[in-house]
Amino acid sequence: MAVSRRTVTVLFADVADSTQLGERLDPESLRQVMSRFFEAMAEVLERHGGTVEKFIGDAVMAVFGIPELHEDDALRAVRAAAELREALAMVNEDLERDFAVRIGIRVGVNTGEVVAGDGTGGQLLVTGDPVNVAKRLEEAARTGEILLGESTRKLVENATVLEPREELEVKGKSGTVSAWNALAVIEGAPAYARRLDAPLVGREDELSTLLEAFANAAAERSCRLVTVVGPAGIGKSRLAAELCASVRDDARIFTGRCLPYGDGITFWPLVQMVGVLGSDEGVHSALAGADDAQIVAERVLAAVGPTPMSTPGGDMFWAVRRLFEELARSGPLVILIEDIHWAEPTLLDLLEYLAGWIHNAPILLLCLARPDLLDARPTWLTSQSGAGVLLGPLTPAESQTLLDEIAREWPLDAAARTRIAEAAEGNPLYVEQMAAMLAEGGPVDAIPPSIHALLAARLDRLPADERAVLERAAVAGKEFSRNAILNLSPEEERADIDARLLSLARKDLLAARPGRDDRYRFRHALIRDAAYAGLSKELRAQLHKRFAAWAARGNAGRAGELDEIIGYHLEQSFRYREQLGPLDDDARSLAGRAGEVLGTAGRRAFARDDMHAAIKLLDRAVALLTGEHPARLELMRELSGAFWAIGEVARSETLLNGLLETATLMGDRRIEHHALLELAQHRSMSEADMDMADFEDVTRETIRVFEQLGNDEDLAIAWRRLSLVPRARGDFAACEDALEHALHHARRAGIVKEEARVLTSLCDILVYGPAPVEEALRRCVAMREQASRNRLIEAGVIPPMATLLAMRGDFDEARARCAEVEALCQELGLRLVLIGLTETMGAIERLAGDFAAAEAVLRQGYEIASAAGTGSFVAFQGGLLAEALMAQERLDDEVEQLVEQSEAGAAGDFGAQTQWRTTRAKLESLRNRHDRAIELAREAVEIAAGTDALNLHGDALTRLAEVLRDAGRTDEAESAARDALALFERKGNIVSSQRATTFLADPVR
Repeated sequence: MAVSRRTVTVLFADVADSTQLGERLDPESLRQVMSRFFEAMAEVLERHGGTVEKFIGDAVMAVFGIPELHEDDALRAVRAAAELREALAMVNEDLERDFAVRIGIRVGVNTGEVVAGDGTGGQLLVTGDPVNVAKRLEEAARTGEILLGESTRKLVENATVLEPREELEVKGKSGTVSAWNALAVIEGAPAYARRLDAPLVGREDELSTLLEAFANAAAERSCRLVTVVGPAGIGKSRLAAELCASVRDDARIFTGRCLPYGDGITFWPLVQMVGVLGSDEGVHSALAGADDAQIVAERVLAAVGPTPMSTPGGDMFWAVRRLFEELARSGPLVILIEDIHWAEPTLLDLLEYLAGWIHNAPILLLCLARPDLLDARPTWLTSQSGAGVLLGPLTPAESQTLLDEIAREWPLDAAARTRIAEAAEGNPLYVEQMAAMLAEGGPVDAIPPSIHALLAARLDRLPADERAVLERAAVAGKEFSRNAILNLSPEEERADIDARLLSLARKDLLAARPGRDDRYRFRHALIRDAAYAGLSKELRAQLHKRFAAWAARGNAGRAGELDEIIGYHLEQSFRYREQLGPLDDDARSLAGRAGEVLGTAGRRAFARDDMHAAIKLLDRAVALLTGEHPARLELMRELSGAFWAIGEVARSETLLNGLLETATLMGDRRIEHHALLELAQHRSMSEADMDMADFEDVTRETIRVFEQLGNDEDLAIAWRRLSLVPRARGDFAACEDALEHALHHARRAGIVKEEARVLTSLCDILVYGPAPVEEALRRCVAMREQASRNRLIEAGVIPPMATLLAMRGDFDEARARCAEVEALCQELGLRLVLIGLTETMGAIERLAGDFAAAEAVLRQGYEIASAAGTGSFVAFQGGLLAEALMAQERLDDEVEQLVEQSEAGAAGDFGAQTQWRTTRAKLESLRNRHDRAIELAREAVEIAAGTDALNLHGDALTRLAEVLRDAGRTDEAESAARDALALFERKGNIVSSQRATTFLADPVR
């Protein structure tokens, strides 16, 4: 027996107080009572489309949605439940007469996903939590109550009168269950509300076509049949409402709707129109004065009466035509009939008859239909009597306009609007229902229950062979190739695949990709989701595994182009096997293969600097691999590096600590020392009191271990990290020496990315070290050319170039280079790189003398560093920000706090120690504490003098000159300024040299 997953509505109805009934009646009498009860209940349930699955004691269980799904299964169940009470009242009259007893009933109704048989061999058993909840709701109901679960409530609330019941604690559920008491069903109301009163969005051409058809019918006194065709929710009713509103002053409008099921539904639209006229009296009044009034009235009323004529023929069609002709004598008519895809063939025959035989009467017959109509009547739109308007999706701009309107009622953030627009794909109903679901706190990636019901019912009507193809396509993805479906299909079905794909395309479920005969896509992403939801998890696991094997064969020799796709399908196959449990060796092998392939894809994403993709892929890979898998530790290391690159410091360090513990236990010295090295570097950057000597010890020990292991890539990384130690001391020559070692190993290993990282660090040294600006700029340009097309490396190389450009006064070009890098950082999510960029931009604006602009960019970097939790960055940025504020003559509490933070958080490197002292010196001087200011400035000069950082030394001397001048010690100020000028000229820093020269020209100020 084939099984499937489907969303159904389960109804339990039970006799209330049946124990007392058994005490009062003889068993034979009780049997007769229960038989009458079950017969009456079963008749009602089956009339509404329910399948009575079983009788359990005194209860009956029915399922709505098996063997055939309907979009209104939940509403059918609730309507049936309400009618059960009415039917029981009639049964009770007989029971009271025959047995002197009356019985009560209680009902529980719940909707949800179940696993069910396909009906073959009478096997319809459904299993799943929704069945249990329905039973518990029935047990909690009071006599006469119909309790609905929350999922059912969402599907029927527009057509029912409900009152909330208290939250129920039911057996077998860890949490409470929401329950709603259905007081009544609203006759004729749809299950979900439509916004037909909202402004019409788009549809100008379609509305113009309908208005033209009405105008022609009125001018020519003829009957025009126009059918608006489109999928559910596309806006047919809204368009018809706009047409009716436009012609309301010029025409009488009658509306009717075809029903999907029920007794006497053949002429239901006509029943509704006669009701609007005033039934018998109204029909006779409308026909007053006509020679054939009596016979016309008889025929029409016979068709819509309590017992409609069973075989209506020409007389009945003629009578309806005559009624409409008489109604149109006083002016044009619009006869609107909705949902004619549900119409009985006789009603469709009647409509075609009216369009062809009405004479001298201005009538627009406006019909609304889904494409299903054309399956039953392929020539409906091409016959002489009919015309069609095909309604397609809204454009993206029109969808946004509709979202603007909806947002007046349900505020939507940008992410929600994007998700809705992408998923709805121009279907107004989908837009409305998704917005409503999100407004209720529903998950952003789910299908609204109402939309799922529509799509699932549509797919359920497909022939089994076409549905199977659609389900395999859903596994392949929203877009897929014909070959993929062939490989997912059994050998005996492959010959018919093209015919089935073509049929699905004709039914507007699939579309061929333009110019690609072998590729298809789902017409709507939600169609794909609904098809996929119908697959059992066991079959999903099989198909995903089969797809991965096929894709892997096609990926052979293609450098892993499809690794992410193959890994996804292997991962999905394993996850479904995991849910079904227990795991066997084959399932565990699936997990390992999925982790390896996703890990490869993640490392490739890391190499191309797509950090967010790298994190997603590596995280999934690590989760799939067991602790014993040899690739797991390396992937964890890569993942921690990706988190660090985007500023997720805490997550990076959590991974590293776990990695260290695991590697130590496993005796993996390589990974253990990588973790130790990474953690030590993190501490050196985030802890103000971190001793760089400790970091140096860890790094040199790591190099010793890596030399023993003989891995050039690891040695390149370790030597690059070691270069940070002399850099922190301001010994740029030693820093360059360490980087040359790193470059040697990176080139021997053939690791282009590591080589580029070393080049980035070398480029950075050119700015801070003794290299003259012009020479440094030439070398930076060369390094950028070596790193071309590597966006991460460009993000590291360009900022030093921009700083050098600013030193020689090329501020516009420097700003342009920074804007280029800022866009890269935003695109790649590189928060830590962005902090460094704001420092560069701040330096450029300070050199340009625009301290307000410097404040703006430095504040941005300060906030990013604070959010990332990088302590030394926060302190350093805080000091620079304080400098920009004081340059604007702002001396307030914020400046004091920033200076204190800069001092307290200064790391052990020379730059941070020099920075806080020069900043504090300026603040003390502004407060006329000259002795303290001069003391701090001299300390800063002494620290800087122990380095070959020419600009930093010159800046410290400049600050000393400023505070000496402020203290009135002009001669000493001039001496410090001359020393600064010499350093700036040696560096080739033209802008700073000019400022030192200006200071010397007027040292008193």
